Amino acid sequence: MRAIVMREFGGPDVLRLEDAPEPAPRPGHALVDVTLAGVNYADVHVRGDTYLAPVDLPYIPGNEVVGTTGDGRRVVGLTRGGGYAQRALLHRRVTWDVPDALTDAQAVALALQGNSAWHLLFSVLRLTEGETVVVPAAAGGVGSLAVQLAARAGAKVIALAGSPAKRRLALDLGAHAAVDSTAEDLTERILDAAGGPVPAALEMTGGATFARTLAALAPRGRLAVYGFAGGELASVPTRDLMERSLTVSGFWLPQLYADRTALPTSMRALFDAVADGSLTPLTGTTYPLGEAARAHRDLAARTPTGKLALDVTR
Repeated sequence: MRAIVMREFGGPDVLRLEDAPEPAPRPGHALVDVTLAGVNYADVHVRGDTYLAPVDLPYIPGNEVVGTTGDGRRVVGLTRGGGYAQRALLHRRVTWDVPDALTDAQAVALALQGNSAWHLLFSVLRLTEGETVVVPAAAGGVGSLAVQLAARAGAKVIALAGSPAKRRLALDLGAHAAVDSTAEDLTERILDAAGGPVPAALEMTGGATFARTLAALAPRGRLAVYGFAGGELASVPTRDLMERSLTVSGFWLPQLYADRTALPTSMRALFDAVADGSLTPLTGTTYPLGEAARAHRDLAARTPTGKLALDVTR
C-alpha cells in the first residue's frame, strides 16, 4: 500500500511516500480503506521527536482518518499512528459511523480536534454559561471549534489569532472579541477585551504566550494546556499558583481512548451540533498523500485556517 513513512526524525522532508506493508490484523480493530487522513500539530511533534509518547522508526504518522470498512460502513476514527496510509487499523472504541449529513472533510475535523475542543472546555475547564474564556489559535482546527462550542454554551469568548483575517474569522464564528496573539502586551489586550481578568483560558503555544495568558487569569482561574506549538515548554512556580489560587491542567486526548463513555459522549454531541447547524467544522486545504511534507510546512508556518487533511486516494 502507499503510505508516508518516516525513517528518521527531522524536518518535513523526512516524510516520504513509499510502498509499505499492509497493517497486520489485531483483535478489536477494523481495517479501513482510508479516504482522508487528518494533519495535526501532534504529527509535527512526532516528526521532530518531541511528541508526548515516543515512537519507533520506521513510522507512519497520522492519528485520525475517515474511510470505509470491509462491510461498507463509512467511519471516522482515532489511531496511534498509521493514518497517513491507504489502509489503517481502527479500534472499535475510537471508531464511529459517520452520519449521512456529514462530509468526510467535516468528519475528519471532529475526531481529534473536535473531541479535544469539547473536552478541554467541558471536562477540563468545566466551562459554564456566562463565563469568559480565552481561546488561542482561534482560526485553527481546535480553536475554531472551541470558539463555536464555547459561544454555543453561552460563554463570552476572547479569541487569539495572529492576523487580521483570522481575527475576523473568529468574530464570525461567535467570539465576543479577537486579540492579536503576537502582541507583546497580550495580557493587557486580553484584560481590555474581557473587561478584566478572565476565569478560564486555553493555551497551546508555550513560552511567552503561556506566561501572558496565565497573567490574565482572575483569582481561582483555570488554565487548560494542550500543546506547545511555539516549540518552547513553560513552567509555573508554585508560589504563583498559590497567590491567586490558580489551577493549571494538562490535557492529552489519548488518555481518554480507553474510557468507555468520554469520547462516545463528546462525539455524539459534536455530530448533533453539526447536524443542527450550530457547529461548522472549518475545512481547510486538502493535499494529495504525497504532499504530506508541504502540509507540514504550511501548518508550521501557521498560514492555513481550519482543518488540514491528506487525500489518500490521490
